[in-house]
Amino acid sequence: MNLKRLEIKKNIQKVEDKNLSFRVFDLNDANIAAYLQPHKKDHFFIAVIEKGTVEIQIEDKIHFLKGGKISIIFPDQIHFISNPSADLAGKIILFEEVLFCSDILKNELSVYNVNLSTNLNCVFLSQQEFENSLKLTAEIQQIYNAPTLIKKEQARFFIKVFLLGLIESVHGQHTLLHQETETDKLIYIRFKKMLNEHYKSERTVQYYSDKLALSSKKLNAVTKKHCGETAINAIHNRILTEIKRQLLFSDLSHKQIALDLGFSSPSAFNKFVRAKLKETPTELQQELAQIYNA
Repeated sequence: MNLKRLEIKKNIQKVEDKNLSFRVFDLNDANIAAYLQPHKKDHFFIAVIEKGTVEIQIEDKIHFLKGGKISIIFPDQIHFISNPSADLAGKIILFEEVLFCSDILKNELSVYNVNLSTNLNCVFLSQQEFENSLKLTAEIQQIYNAPTLIKKEQARFFIKVFLLGLIESVHGQHTLLHQETETDKLIYIRFKKMLNEHYKSERTVQYYSDKLALSSKKLNAVTKKHCGETAINAIHNRILTEIKRQLLFSDLSHKQIALDLGFSSPSAFNKFVRAKLKETPTELQQELAQIYNA
């Protein structure tokens, strides 16, 4: 499958867009036409659903959105939109990654940055919170329609306020975060970061527990507390996520995928998939293709 990567700088609706790091559009058929096929973006995408329904497939999960829900898709998450209802209404906000200073999440808000990119894929707010989000969205759209140098800075501020509000809401909805000690939160964040960097080459709990300077038992306790799975399952699930992505969106053969992901042989790759999912890589590939090509 030839997967497009949409760039915000190429999304030019008016002259001023060339110098803007964000866009705001109505959520309608014309503006979602480019999003009906699987793709990636080099920017953030926010869908604010005021009424109607729509489905957004993100990676291998389908999110059913209706009025009062908001979806944030992070750069390079594979996704597409489907089945919009005739009465669908809302807003789309696009903005460059640099606009929402990632250092904020890495430092001051590191405790919140646990599975953030998936927790924000589908957010349901209280009526008051959603109305506040709509007001901010309207402010941002007004600035987008008639930007000035000062107003552009205001829009950046409003987008940050919008996102921080959603992060706070999600943080409150995931009560396990509140039950952890500060130390456990930081351990989990560091483990997930290391796992994303080294999952292709390092697949033992011992490796990560050694790097984190704690026992395997402690690491398992932390991962179970946060997400209900052992450390080894977290490692295996990260590998499975990448296997699914490559089977769907790369042109690599199964042998090439096996080598890229650090398996000793294609048979070891096949054995891993069968053990975890009770199906062969070919069967998994066909199943995923049906989801995306239905």
